[in-house]
Amino acid sequence: MKAAKAKALSSGYFCLPMAHRQGGSLNTVLVVDDKKSMVDVLKRSFAGAGYAVLTAHSVKDALDRLRSAAELDMVVTDLKLPDGDGLQILAAAKERSPLMPVVVMTAHGTIENAVRAVKQGAYDFIAKPFDPDHLLLLVARALSESGSRRENIVLKKEFSRYLRMPELIGESPHWQSVVESARKVAPLKTTVLILGESGTGKELIARAVHFFSPRAEQPFVAVNCAAIPKDLIENELFGHEKGAFTGATEIKQGRFELADKGTIFLDEIGDMDLSLQAKLLRVLQESEFERVGGARTLHVAVRIVAASNKDLHKAVAEGSFREDLFYRLNVFPLVIPPLRERRADILPLARHFVQVHCREMNRPEMAIDDDALRALEAYAWKGNVRELKNVLERAVITAEGVRIERRHVALSAPEAPPLPTAEGSLLAVGDAASRAAEIALIEQVLRETGGNKSRAAEKLQVSYKTLLTKIKDYGLENLA
Repeated sequence: MKAAKAKALSSGYFCLPMAHRQGGSLNTVLVVDDKKSMVDVLKRSFAGAGYAVLTAHSVKDALDRLRSAAELDMVVTDLKLPDGDGLQILAAAKERSPLMPVVVMTAHGTIENAVRAVKQGAYDFIAKPFDPDHLLLLVARALSESGSRRENIVLKKEFSRYLRMPELIGESPHWQSVVESARKVAPLKTTVLILGESGTGKELIARAVHFFSPRAEQPFVAVNCAAIPKDLIENELFGHEKGAFTGATEIKQGRFELADKGTIFLDEIGDMDLSLQAKLLRVLQESEFERVGGARTLHVAVRIVAASNKDLHKAVAEGSFREDLFYRLNVFPLVIPPLRERRADILPLARHFVQVHCREMNRPEMAIDDDALRALEAYAWKGNVRELKNVLERAVITAEGVRIERRHVALSAPEAPPLPTAEGSLLAVGDAASRAAEIALIEQVLRETGGNKSRAAEKLQVSYKTLLTKIKDYGLENLA
């Protein structure tokens, strides 16, 4: 039997999995047994299979390791120990991380207790004496299943909506510069701060940073800090201990724990409460935190990408955002310009969204005619890329054939500026109202013509020179 096994090993038909994490670090296993000879054998076996190994010879040593080890993925413990039993170690491991697998080693006479350990949360048990290779296979399977369970939790909570590299559509120099900067910073551990108006694509760039990085196969956990109520966000980010408050019937892992080894994206961080900002600063500086209601410090290896549509410099000056946190986040800023400042992106994005919506609605492929494209290009897009996507979804729904025409593109009418107040005569008030109406009409026509002043003058039925004068007088040069 041993000869057959040796032949299988040498021929390559049977091999033990090597243990490693994304980014080159090793999975860490804590081995606990009071017999030094057993610990030495297992340490050599695990190290030979590519694991990092911690060891302990008693319950006390094991509990110390569980409290102090920054990296720990699994525990293999003897059930009978001089100062207690493996069930104490099992409980402490589950307190550290509910998903941490624990394998219990036991002599034949204590199989009943080993079964009890499994009922209390142990992954499995193995009876002594055993083949170390069998234990290695058990450990590899346990770690694989633990990783899958964590990924399933992430997916069930919709933390990660895309399972592939996001499509980075755009041709403008502004957009290409942002994408290139994301590629450059992605392989590093550097914290990234993405700034831009709502709807410009901040989460898309955050996902790109994650997918370009060595963490791409690890979780990407997105958190909208503005969408979670103020009194719940700490619990969402850091989790809670059993009994931390009424209704806390079990340990809950927070989003930082679920993002361990991966990336956490903190969207709209400018809306985070000041008291929570201090706790976030500690995570950034020390990579550690405590669950709500807990006293034990947890360590995570998380890459933080944050985003805001607010002016954080102004928020710091007003005292609504911590200055030290801002500078800790602002290590590598990426500023995404609004869509109106990168008009070269409008047409490729429009064609992309039409394809996406046609596919989702099981419609034939559609084209956008020239008048519709011109209207899209001239529009102000206050809602940025998100608004463009919604407009084209409506267009795909309302278009009867395989062509999207101008009438299918529902663009909001430009908002007329409020009428200026004027003191004095009725004539003065009339002049002010006439000026406001002229400004609104010229802005609208310039957008419709894509800034073409000759066509705009024709539509307004004024001379080219008159239009130039009014554009200058009204300060509309940025639209022309």
